[in-house]
Amino acid sequence: MGADAPVEGFQALNDVNLEIQPGEFFGLLGPNGAGKTSLIAILAGLSRPTTGRVSVCGYDVQAQFRAARRALGVVPQELVFDPFFTVRETLRIQSGYFGLRKNDDWIDEILENLGLTSKADENMRALSGGMKRRVLVAQALVHRPPVIVLDEPTAGVDVDLRRTLWQFISRLNQMGHTILLTTHYLEEAEELCGRIAMLKAGRIVALDTTRALLAKVGGSRLVLHMGASGWPQGKSRVLDERLVDYQQRRAVLRLENSTELESLLAQVRTAGGVIEGIEVLPADLEDAFLNIMHGASATTALEKAA
Repeated sequence: MGADAPVEGFQALNDVNLEIQPGEFFGLLGPNGAGKTSLIAILAGLSRPTTGRVSVCGYDVQAQFRAARRALGVVPQELVFDPFFTVRETLRIQSGYFGLRKNDDWIDEILENLGLTSKADENMRALSGGMKRRVLVAQALVHRPPVIVLDEPTAGVDVDLRRTLWQFISRLNQMGHTILLTTHYLEEAEELCGRIAMLKAGRIVALDTTRALLAKVGGSRLVLHMGASGWPQGKSRVLDERLVDYQQRRAVLRLENSTELESLLAQVRTAGGVIEGIEVLPADLEDAFLNIMHGASATTALEKAA
């Protein structure tokens, strides 16, 4: 799958090449505006790339749209629904869209696995936001597509939905369905995805197995909860080089080994920082993500300077 997609002078994707194998649980990560949703729109045939070719199960999404669309189930970020139908009617209409008759047994199974059975005969307008999102997932699964795309499926939903959704999706993956997931909950991607691609400014800046991405980080992370004066930016070159992320007075630093701990804390205090709390945590996918994103920023800056 390769695609470029500029819109009115803005290039949303640039030289993106991916091949996701059948049966994979694949993660697509990146900050807001990285191009994840643009890539999914192309995959679903909703946008046209200016160059390149995109296929689903071997079907070109432009030339063989009908077959490609049948092979794909997409859960969008937005809560889009028809307010005139019940949950069950919505799923029956979706089944009809794909030419499926007598699909009630599968619809019942989806409803049960997504905790929607008690809501089956309620109008879509009466559902909470979390329940509406469950229906979006059900709609994407109603035709049993071999490829399932989940675009931020658990954004703003309760813990119960997250648990039941991932149990069901993991079971479908074990049955052979290919899963493509975008999420800002990096712990979900770390737990579920076998391989991960990271996008930044429309380019792939990392593509590897989850295990390999974690292995590249190494060490631990030191989390410092700073006082009102915040992080002593520019006061210590060593500290600034170790700083991975700083938000809302929470500083995350790379910690190569435990023997550095006292030295780093002393340097923060010497630089004028006030430490109110300390945590030492093992490196995780968030560390890998932040390191790669910051590294990609530095590379881009060097390329522009050249």
